[in-house]
Amino acid sequence: MVIHDKLRVLILEDEWVARDFLSEIVEETGMATVVGAVGGYGDAVDFLESVTANAAVDVVFVDINLLGSPKSGLDLIRQYQDVPDAPAFVLATALNEHAVEAYSLGVVDYILKPFNRQRVAQCLEKLHGKRLAGRNVAVPEAPRASRIAARNKRNIVFLLLDEVWAIEAREGLCLVHCERGEFDVDLSLDTVANSLGRTLFRVHRNWLVNDSHILELEREDGDVAVWVGNRTPSKARIRVPVARDRASAVRMHLIEDSVGIRRR
Repeated sequence: MVIHDKLRVLILEDEWVARDFLSEIVEETGMATVVGAVGGYGDAVDFLESVTANAAVDVVFVDINLLGSPKSGLDLIRQYQDVPDAPAFVLATALNEHAVEAYSLGVVDYILKPFNRQRVAQCLEKLHGKRLAGRNVAVPEAPRASRIAARNKRNIVFLLLDEVWAIEAREGLCLVHCERGEFDVDLSLDTVANSLGRTLFRVHRNWLVNDSHILELEREDGDVAVWVGNRTPSKARIRVPVARDRASAVRMHLIEDSVGIRRR
């Protein structure tokens, strides 16, 4: 996806390897340009406070723990929380326990290390969409597949996206799970994810799930899983593991449009 009116990104990351890799990923998306990449809290403040740079930053990717600094990335976000025309902030960190505080501070997204190209691209799509919406410009929807063609022995089975519970990568195959059974598809999990847009979201490197079919979030002895299936009439369901580094983000995703549970 190439966007001519690119987002302008500042990266605050104290590890130079991670800083360079994130810069590379951001540039590769074609949706943003890295206008600055710094390793310290003070450097980030200096960059944002300069007249020319402040006008040239749309979003700041921020690590939490900064080596050698008494202040964290969260402190930087707090500093600009009430500043008019401040850039958007995205936490890009190895720590998953700060999600609630981060969203309370108004961060747009929360990306966990190790950085993933698809995840960063999704974040930038979201940011670009928000910017266009602020200008009352319609965001064009990329064409998406409306159904899945899967295999059942020699037959081809056509599944509507609403039927799909989850898709699993297993032993070199990609399997679609739904009430009608389990079917093979000839694509990789990443290709399926890109083809179906936001209909499915990744909870594990081997699993995509349809959140409209999630029945329950299970937490036991440090392990997290979701149960997906149909509520009625069959009550059939399957258990899908959630990767530990995605557990906090998955929980936030599931409760953000729900009532009854605190965001803790």
